[in-house]
Amino acid sequence: MENNTTLWILGHKLKKHQTTGNFDMVVFETPAGVQGPPSHSHETYQETFLILEGEMEFMVNGKTSTCRAGESIDVPSGTLHTFNNTSDKACKWVNIHSPKGFYSFFERFGVPVEETNSLAKSVHPDLIQKVLAEAETYDMCIAVPS
Repeated sequence: MENNTTLWILGHKLKKHQTTGNFDMVVFETPAGVQGPPSHSHETYQETFLILEGEMEFMVNGKTSTCRAGESIDVPSGTLHTFNNTSDKACKWVNIHSPKGFYSFFERFGVPVEETNSLAKSVHPDLIQKVLAEAETYDMCIAVPS
C-alpha cells in the first residue's frame, strides 16, 4: 500500500504517517461508541496513545482510566491493554508502535476508505474472525476470557 493510505480497521479510521525513526505512527478517528480490540498484549511492541480530540477509555493491566484531549498513555511491551470510545463524540488520536512493523497488521486487515461500504466491511464478522485467527502472526496476543 502506498504511504498515507486511509483505512477502516475494526470500526476505526486510520491514516499512516511516514517516519524516519524505528516506529510506526498513525492517526486514528474513532466514532462515538466504538469498541477497540479485545484485550491483548504485544511481546515486541511498545505502544503510545496521544488523544488529540475527544476522549478514550483505556484498560491497562486491569485498571481502567479515561484519557482526554492533550493526554497520553504509554503501554510497555507485554502489558495487557485495550481501549474504547465510550463517549458520545468522535475521538481523534495518535498511535505509535515501536519498533516499526505493526503497521503490517493494519495493511492486512484494513479496508481502504474508497471501497464501497468500507466501514461496514471493517467490522464484518468474517473479517473479525480472520483477525482473531491471525493476530499472533502480528505480535498481538489476545487474552483468553476467564
